[in-house]
Amino acid sequence: MRLAVGDLEMSSWGEASPLPPIVLLHEGLGSVGLWREFPRELARRTDRRVVAYSRFGHGASDPPKAPHTIWFMHEEARLLPAVLDAAQIERAVLFGHSDGGSIALVTAAEHPDRVEALVLEAPHVFVEDVSIASIEATTRAYETGTLRARLARHHQDVDAAFHGWSDVWLDPEFLAWNLEAYLPRVRCPALLIQGVDDEYGTLAQVDAIERQATGSVKRLVLERCGHSPHKDQPEAVLSAVTRFLAGLQDSLRS
Repeated sequence: MRLAVGDLEMSSWGEASPLPPIVLLHEGLGSVGLWREFPRELARRTDRRVVAYSRFGHGASDPPKAPHTIWFMHEEARLLPAVLDAAQIERAVLFGHSDGGSIALVTAAEHPDRVEALVLEAPHVFVEDVSIASIEATTRAYETGTLRARLARHHQDVDAAFHGWSDVWLDPEFLAWNLEAYLPRVRCPALLIQGVDDEYGTLAQVDAIERQATGSVKRLVLERCGHSPHKDQPEAVLSAVTRFLAGLQDSLRS
């Protein structure tokens, strides 16, 4: 997919539908390929087209024009309308995982006309000690273990992808990063999904969203589930998303 600022890797699943498509926004170390078979099943269950793209510096997308700053999630949210335009998507359900969930929240606040609803897995709205400790541990695993080799199968520049994420989160200035001021402007329906055993965040994140967002909020808290609910508990996530989106259509018809 060609944008004015470079090429992005993009894939889609499912048939064309009059319903707004689901756009997947990956986590900090994610890419199109790392969604694996989940998008195909999501399209089948929901009867909506599903679209995923790799952000600049991830997967097979071009490198970013400049190194990421502590505001990179805001910058990605500002870019997202251009991504939707290039994909010929007027309005979408944004399904964001981790950093992708944070990008989805900012987009919903700043571009409400482009967002029908949000599905947020393990979103971040502020920095927690557990997040920093886990990212420090992941960085050690990247430098000394097999993580780099495993990620290299999914990123054409694995070091750029990894450090574009870890260096920002471990920047001392990032400790003050906070999205709560955006939440009252999130007026669309939202489904929040959080694993009890998430190593990168706690229920305080979804509590803050549920408390401060203006739109209706549903939540799914999963036992025996870590930071990636769509991998750890795929059936529970697929069923919940399918019910949530069907409910949106029922409310429009009533």
